[in-house]
Amino acid sequence: MAMRAKADAGARYSGEVAYLFAYDVAYEMTRQPIGTLLGRAVATYEAGPGKPGPKQFFYRPQMVRLAPVEHQGPQGPVRLEWALKLFPVGAISISVRVPFKDLTLEELVGYHDLHFGNGTLQSAARQLAVQVVEELRPYAIRPVEEVRDEEVYTVFCINGGSVDAPSEVWLSRNRREVGALLTQEDKPRQLSRQEFRESTQRYLSYYQRDLAVIDWDAALVIEQPDYLDEILHVMELANVQLVELEAYDRFLDVALDRSYRDLAQRVMRGRGDILGSLREIRIDMARLSDELSNITKFFGDWHLARIYQTLSARFHLDDWHRVIDEKLKTLDDLYQLHKQDRTNRVMMVMELSIVVMFLLDLIILLMQLWK
Repeated sequence: MAMRAKADAGARYSGEVAYLFAYDVAYEMTRQPIGTLLGRAVATYEAGPGKPGPKQFFYRPQMVRLAPVEHQGPQGPVRLEWALKLFPVGAISISVRVPFKDLTLEELVGYHDLHFGNGTLQSAARQLAVQVVEELRPYAIRPVEEVRDEEVYTVFCINGGSVDAPSEVWLSRNRREVGALLTQEDKPRQLSRQEFRESTQRYLSYYQRDLAVIDWDAALVIEQPDYLDEILHVMELANVQLVELEAYDRFLDVALDRSYRDLAQRVMRGRGDILGSLREIRIDMARLSDELSNITKFFGDWHLARIYQTLSARFHLDDWHRVIDEKLKTLDDLYQLHKQDRTNRVMMVMELSIVVMFLLDLIILLMQLWK
């Protein structure tokens, strides 16, 4: 066993590293068709051949493939293959796929933060996102003034032919090295047993020779190249959901602060505007949340659904949904409170009017009796 573990530690693999950058770029997108973007024709995403099984529904956003670019990477020249996907919820996903050949798991750690001679992959993706936002302004509703920090997810894809054992056996032999790769540690032996076990505890397998180990910041996928597209697409969708939930959370924080301030400062004037604003926020958030959930509905493809569920657990998407639902409930309570307050004020005015009319009638009656 010791000799086998030593042999596995020096094993070399081929495949590619996929970097998934998700950006929130607008409140939402219009439904107008986009013909070209960045000088390239916009097409509908078509997944490659996947594992057998029915696919009754699979979300297909608009996308653009850019020309490959050559750079100097950590292990020599690398070829960057860029693609861009557009989502109606006001988000974009930029994916960069970098092939590698004959590298050990320890050598792959250097691919977490890919540096070039003139910059980093992260800065290049941000520059591209800024350019895309400018071109999408005619199609965007309330585009962002400035592109915020992205959500980045790194996927290390190893060709199934590079692994000489069933996937679960291979993982048990290389669990420490895989944990170090996912947590960006270049010295696996210094990683504690608890840490590498926690990083690699969520894994899925469909065939004997495929594997998906999913962690918070990165994932390792052992798969045949023909089956990679669908898996990476599902990971992109989960990453987009995360960045949009963060954007919704920021938006609701601003809305709640404004509502508290307005309700505290305005006594009579402008209360109708507050009601209208709260009502609009409730409707918009409910609609956008529904659209965000629709992009990850799976029917039939259980393996992809399991991958998404595991990503959702790692990204704590349910927790984000609960936080947003609580804030929406708070907004709803404010709306109901203010509506009741407004109703009470109207009733008070009506009661005062009745009292005044009664007093006028009484005064008129007394004046007539006096005469």
